[in-house]
Amino acid sequence: MLTRVVSIAVLSVAAAAAAAASAQGAGKMVSYPSGSETVSGYLALPQGAGKKPGIVVIQEWWGLNDFIKGKADTFARQGYVALAADLYRGKVTADADTAHQLMRGLPEDRAMRDLQAAVAYLRSRSDVDGKRIGSIGWCMGGGYSLALALAEPALAGAVVNYGRLVTDEKKIAGLSVALLGNFGGKDQGIPPDTVRDFESKAKAAGKSVDFKIYPEAGHGFASSKDPQVFRAEDAKDADARTDAFFAKVLKGRS
Repeated sequence: MLTRVVSIAVLSVAAAAAAAASAQGAGKMVSYPSGSETVSGYLALPQGAGKKPGIVVIQEWWGLNDFIKGKADTFARQGYVALAADLYRGKVTADADTAHQLMRGLPEDRAMRDLQAAVAYLRSRSDVDGKRIGSIGWCMGGGYSLALALAEPALAGAVVNYGRLVTDEKKIAGLSVALLGNFGGKDQGIPPDTVRDFESKAKAAGKSVDFKIYPEAGHGFASSKDPQVFRAEDAKDADARTDAFFAKVLKGRS
């Protein structure tokens, strides 16, 4: 009898642990080549067999933190193979001054190489449809999502959440990837006028660009832990727009 009780207790603990792991996401760190180096990223896999669409998830200036990993887990639950590249090579912070230093110290050419390596890694996987890969980023990562779209014209779509935009008309004219963007009307770093200017130039050049400006939102409105910055309804709407966009460009749904 005692043995049976102990066995039941052990099974209950194991089940609880499994449930907790499931609730927290089942992602794991993986390694892949970037030039002559080996880099890593957080990989989250969907359930089910067959080839899936892929998404490169790009960090903010904080690094590969729980927010970015959580986004990868969410995309995996939606049926995507999601890879969040670790651009800081293991460094993560919650301090703004440190984050600023990390971002300033990140070589852009290395970051782009690592992001293109992430795309190549997804394409190399047997469970990924290489023709259905997109990217998404927030803040610093939003700018890199656009840069990746310019560098990887075969991407199916890219989402820019309050990220830096290019102003070079030749680069805009060379864009071949569908873009979705979510921006804050009170963002002093990415002013609304620059968002409207990019969108108008891109549309005039026949590009697929859908940008939305949330009038009362500032920078980081969809990801900030600061309750005075985070705007729940705007973040929810931005997420819904993102979900619909990826469903269209990566899954072919109207």
